[in-house]
Amino acid sequence: MNRWNCTTYQDPQHKVFGGVLDINSREKAYIHAVSAAGIAYSITRACSKGEISECGCDDKVRNKDTRGKWEWGGCSDDIHFGAHFSKDFADGIEAFNTSEGLMNLHNNEAGRRTIRSNMELMCKCHGVSGSCTVRVCWRKMKPFREIGEQLVRKFDGATHVKVIERKHQFRLRPTRKDIKRPSKKDLVYLEESPDFCFKNSSVGVLGTKGRECNATSYGMDGCRLLCCGRGYQTVEKEVEEKCNCKFVWCCKVQCQKCSSRREVHTCN
Repeated sequence: MNRWNCTTYQDPQHKVFGGVLDINSREKAYIHAVSAAGIAYSITRACSKGEISECGCDDKVRNKDTRGKWEWGGCSDDIHFGAHFSKDFADGIEAFNTSEGLMNLHNNEAGRRTIRSNMELMCKCHGVSGSCTVRVCWRKMKPFREIGEQLVRKFDGATHVKVIERKHQFRLRPTRKDIKRPSKKDLVYLEESPDFCFKNSSVGVLGTKGRECNATSYGMDGCRLLCCGRGYQTVEKEVEEKCNCKFVWCCKVQCQKCSSRREVHTCN
């Protein structure tokens, strides 16, 4: 949980994420990364299910030597096709010669690389009476929630960068010399974030007043930090929460609603 609650807007006059996208902040970096990752993930999953005629399972993985530890089988997720589609779809509108374009391109790629670098090896044993005479394996993407959680950690550790020109090429470099140069898997941002403690309609910031917080946590989800020192109220009530959420192509999240009765703490 963060002071920024990743608010989306249904009003067609607004951008989906509001004015926060007008600021080249770490929030914008996360939005680009998770969106590019979501496109790659959704297309790759559709390929594995046979829902797109132009792609299917990843057969190239079968050329990799397993040193006799297992045999390739099943349907490996073709993340290379999904990532290539995401690159064409998300990167095509970005300018390579502007600071904003370079930032967006870097974060788009970071989102895709987060999926590629976290592929799982799934295996199944075959043999008589439960023996593992033959071990058949395939590569599968991790659940998208885990990808999102990894990107949240990258959001917290994003690097503040600036644009420099070297040999007629524009590059992103840390604003401070004592900061390590970010890798292609890291998120980067050009501008500091707005103050999310208080409502600011001009950039679509709702503030943290009325936000639910954790009274026992010392982290950002805790009432002291999330409420920005304003204090909080506690009531017991029946709450409805989103559950069983899934990413639907393209590009939204659909959730069910679950009810429970518990103590709720909200920021003043």
